[in-house]
Amino acid sequence: MRQTPDMTGGLPRPRGKPGDFTADRRVLVLIGMALVVGSLGAGAAWVLLKLIALVTNLVWFRHFSTENVSLANAHPGIWMVLAPALGGLVIGLMARFGSEKIRGHGIPEAIEAILIGGSRMQPKVAILKPLSSAVSIGSGGPFGAEGPIIMTGGAIGSIFAQCFHLTAAERKTLLVAGAAAGMTAIFGTPIAAVLLAVELLLFEWKPRSFLPVVTGAVISAAWRPLLFGTGPLFPFAEHPDLPWWGLIAAIGVGIVAGLQSGLMTRLLYAIEDLFDHLPVHWMWWPMLGGLVVGLGGLVDPRALGVGYDVISDLLSGHMVRDEAIRLLLVKSAIWVIALSSGTSGGVLAPLLILGGTAGWMEGLMLPGGASFWALVGMAAMMGGTMRSPLTGVMFAIELTGNIDMLLPLLAATGAAHAVTVLLLKRSILTEKIARRGQHITREYAIDPFELMRTADVMVTDVDTLPIGMSVDAAVAFFTSDQRRHKSYPVVAADGRLSGMVTRADVLRWRTEGDHQAATLDDVVSDTSVVVAHPDDVLGRVADLMVASDLGRLPVVDRASHRVVGLVARKDLLRIRAVVNAQEEDRNAYFLREKALVPEAWIAEGQPL
Repeated sequence: MRQTPDMTGGLPRPRGKPGDFTADRRVLVLIGMALVVGSLGAGAAWVLLKLIALVTNLVWFRHFSTENVSLANAHPGIWMVLAPALGGLVIGLMARFGSEKIRGHGIPEAIEAILIGGSRMQPKVAILKPLSSAVSIGSGGPFGAEGPIIMTGGAIGSIFAQCFHLTAAERKTLLVAGAAAGMTAIFGTPIAAVLLAVELLLFEWKPRSFLPVVTGAVISAAWRPLLFGTGPLFPFAEHPDLPWWGLIAAIGVGIVAGLQSGLMTRLLYAIEDLFDHLPVHWMWWPMLGGLVVGLGGLVDPRALGVGYDVISDLLSGHMVRDEAIRLLLVKSAIWVIALSSGTSGGVLAPLLILGGTAGWMEGLMLPGGASFWALVGMAAMMGGTMRSPLTGVMFAIELTGNIDMLLPLLAATGAAHAVTVLLLKRSILTEKIARRGQHITREYAIDPFELMRTADVMVTDVDTLPIGMSVDAAVAFFTSDQRRHKSYPVVAADGRLSGMVTRADVLRWRTEGDHQAATLDDVVSDTSVVVAHPDDVLGRVADLMVASDLGRLPVVDRASHRVVGLVARKDLLRIRAVVNAQEEDRNAYFLREKALVPEAWIAEGQPL
C-alpha cells in the first residue's frame, strides 16, 4: 500500500513559526554573559583613564599620580617636541613586536574583527591597546580614549565569548556589548553607546544582539558612580530662546560641520598615503607624527592630549576668539598627521573639539551664545564624520544632561550627515577597511525574501508526471532530445503530490536495467519530498533549498496536498534584483501601482 510522503523531507525546519523576531531563549544566556562583559568593560575603562593620567603626570610633570591634569600647564621647550616623538617610538615598537592591531583609533579594527574575523580578538590586543593608547595620549597625542576603550572592551567581550561554545554571531554580540560598556563608563552615555552599536558595529537589528548590548551598557552605567562619579561629564544647562530661523541656523552649522568633516577625512587619508611612500618602515611613522605633534604643542599646548578641559571651556564660555582660532588650526593639523602616522588613539574627543570650536566661532555671529553653538557643532561633527547621526544627537544630550537641546541638535546632525553622505562614499572609519580590500555597506533594509510569499513567484502551470507512468517511459522522457527540467513532480489522479523524479533517479534506473511493468508509483511512493506552501515566506523556501540541496521545490496546498505550483532556485536569485529595482525605480500612480512582479516576465511555463 502506497504511503503518504513526508512533506518536510525528514529535515528539521530551517525556521520556526513565523514571527516578528527570531530570538529564542538562548538570548537569556547572552544577557547573563553581557553582565560579566559589561562589568569587565567598565573596569577596563577605569584602568585606561588611570593609565593615561599616570603617563601624563610622569611625562610632563615628573611625579607619580593618577589625577587628571591639563597640558595647558605644560612648559614649552625642547621636551614638548621630544616627548610625543618618544611616545610614538614606543608605540611603533609595541605594534611591530607586539600586535599591529593596536595601530589606529580602534573602531575600524573592531568593525574588521566583526565582519571578517569571526569576532575573534587576541588576548594581547586587550592588553597592548590600552597600554599603547595610554602612552600615546599621555605623551601628548591629540586623541581621545573612546576608540581605544571600544577596541579594548570589544577584545574583552570577544575573549570571554571564546571561552564558551558560541557562534560567530553570539561572539559579535558580546564583543559589541564590551565596546558599549567601555564607552558608557568613560562618558556616562549608555543610550549613545547602544545607538553607536546599532549604527556602527552590529550590522543588524535583532533582539539577540540588541538586548545583550543594552545589558552591557546598563551594567557599566551602574558601575560608573563607583568608578568615576555621578552626573553628566560636561554639564550644560543653557537653553537659549532662538528666533524663528534658529533651526535654519542649526542646519547651517550642520552643513559647515559636514564640510569640515569631509575636509578632515580627505586630508587624513591623503597624508596617510604620503606616509606610505616614505622610505622607512611603518614602525617609525608614529615617531615622525609625534615630532609634528610636539611642534604643534609649542604653538598651543592645549592642543595636546585628550582635551576634555577644552571641551569644558567651550561649553562654559571660558574661551576667547584668538585662542579658539589657534586651537582649531593646531588641533586639526596635529590630529590629522598623528592619526595618519598609525599611532594609537581615538577620534571622538578630537572631533568634539574641532566641531565645537568651529561651532563656537560661528556662535559669535548667531543668537543664543557661542557655547550653545559649540555643543551643536560637536554633535554635528561627530554624527557627520562617523556617519552615526542618532549617536551624535544622544551623545551630546547625555554628555551635558540637557534634553532641551534635542531639536537643534537633530537638525544640525542630520544636515552634517547629509553633506558627508553625498560628498564621500566612505567615512573616516570605513575608508581604512576599504583600503584593505573589504567593502562595507552601512544601509539596512528588510530582505525582500521576508516580505514575499511563495505564491508571489511560483509557476502555476506546472509540468508533472502521472503516478501511473512506467519507469521505462520516464527514462525515455528524460533522455529524449527535447529540453527537460532537472526534476518533475509526480502526482496522483486527484493532483496530490506523490514524489519527485530527478535526472539522478533516471540515471540510476538506466543502470539498473529493464524495470518490466514497474511504474513511478512503485519507485517513488516511499520517497520523502521537500515541499513549499503558497503562504511560506521566500526566506524559508531558500533555507529549504539550501538544507536539502535542491534546485526546484513543488508547492502544495496545505489542506489537500495538491500541487498548485513550483518554485525554482533561479526564481529566488532573480526576484531579489527585481524587487530591489522596483523599490527604487517603480512609478506609482494615483490609487494604482505597477504590479510587483510583471506578468510579462512569467512565460512559457518558466518562473519569471
